[in-house]
Amino acid sequence: MAQNGCYAATTNKIQNHIYPVPSLSYKAPSVAKCHASLATNYTETSEVVDLDWENLGFGLVDTDFMYVAKCGPDGNFSKGEVLPFGPIAVSPSAGVLNYGQGLFEGLKAYRKTDGSILLFRPEENASRMITGAGRMCMPAPTVEQFVDAVKQTVLANKRWVPPTGKGSLYIRPLLMGSGAVLGLAPAPEYTFIIFVSPVGNYFKEGLSPINLIVEDKFHRASPGGTGGVKTIGNYASVLKAQKIAKGKGYSDVLYLDVVHDKYLEEVSSCNIFVVKDNVISTPAIKGTILPGITRKSIIEVAQSKGFKVEERLVSVDELLNADEVFCTGTAVVVSPVGSITYLGKRVEYGNQGVGVVSQQLSKSLTGLQMGLVEDCMGWTVRLNQ
Repeated sequence: MAQNGCYAATTNKIQNHIYPVPSLSYKAPSVAKCHASLATNYTETSEVVDLDWENLGFGLVDTDFMYVAKCGPDGNFSKGEVLPFGPIAVSPSAGVLNYGQGLFEGLKAYRKTDGSILLFRPEENASRMITGAGRMCMPAPTVEQFVDAVKQTVLANKRWVPPTGKGSLYIRPLLMGSGAVLGLAPAPEYTFIIFVSPVGNYFKEGLSPINLIVEDKFHRASPGGTGGVKTIGNYASVLKAQKIAKGKGYSDVLYLDVVHDKYLEEVSSCNIFVVKDNVISTPAIKGTILPGITRKSIIEVAQSKGFKVEERLVSVDELLNADEVFCTGTAVVVSPVGSITYLGKRVEYGNQGVGVVSQQLSKSLTGLQMGLVEDCMGWTVRLNQ
C-alpha cells in the first residue's frame, strides 16, 4: 500500500523456529504490497574451506554465493536468486548512490558441535528492516522472504561457517534504491542483497576490555532524524570521529545526545550499558538510538536472571561513576569496557578486567547463540542439513 509516495510496511511474525531444508510454506498477506515466492530448494556446498580459523578477524572474506531479489515500480519483489558472489551493476544515478536511499542489517550463523547451523533471531532483523524501510520510503521483503533468503544464503555458503568456538558467519542483508533518479525522489527500483563472510572478534582486543572516548564535538543523531533505523548514512557520519579516536589509541567513540550534550546515546556501531549496585541501565530508545537486537536480547536475558534493568536517560556522570560498563551489538556481541575518557579525564573499571555482570550475560547469550545451552527463549533457528 502506497502512502505519500512511500511504501507502507507490514510485519509478519514467524512462530516456528525450526526449519527443514524444503522452504517454508508461504501465503502472501493480503495487506502486503511487496512479496516474492520462497525457494523450493536450497543450493548447498560441502567442501571444506582451507582457512586459518584461529586468526580470523572481523574483515571481509569473499565467499561463494550471494542472494539477489529486485522490486520494481509495482512494489513486488521478484523471486530471489542465489548467484555467485561478485560485483553488481548499478546506474551512476541510482538512488542509493545519489541520495543515500539504503539500509542494511547484520546477523550471524553459528556452527554447533554436532555440525548443524543456528541462526539467532532472524525474524527480528526482518522486522527492523521493514521499520527502517518505511522511514526511508522503500519497500521491504516480508519477514518470511527475509528469513528464507537468509537460509538460502547461509546454506549455499555453509562451508564458510567457522567451527564451534572459532567465530561465526556474519550475514549482511542490504536493501538499496538501485533505480535511476535525478531529482530528489524515491527510486523506481530496489535491490535486496544478502552476502556473508566468516568473522572473528570485531574489536582487535578480542574479549579483552575496550577503551572508549566520549565525543564532545560530533553527534551521531538528532531527534526526528534517522538515528533509530539502520540506514547507511548513519555510519558514514561517524567515521571522522572514530578515525580521530583510533588515532589516539581508543577503541571507539561514545556519543552524547545533541540536545543536552550530557546523556548517553550509543557507540559508533553498538549499544551501551552501565551497571551500578547490580542495577543495569541503558539509554531508552526514543528515535535517536538504534534498537539493537543484541541489546534487546541482553535485556531479556538479564531480566530472566533476576537483574533489574532500566531503560531511561543515562547521564555521562552516571557513566563515570558506574561499577561496570559494557557494549552490545551483533558484531561485538558483548564487549566489556575497560576505560572511559571524557574531557581529558580517564575512568577505569574493574582494574581493566571483565566485569562480573557482563561476563555472566555474555556467557549466557553466546551459549544460546552457539547452541551450547538449551534455548528456553525460542530464539534460535536451526538449519537442518
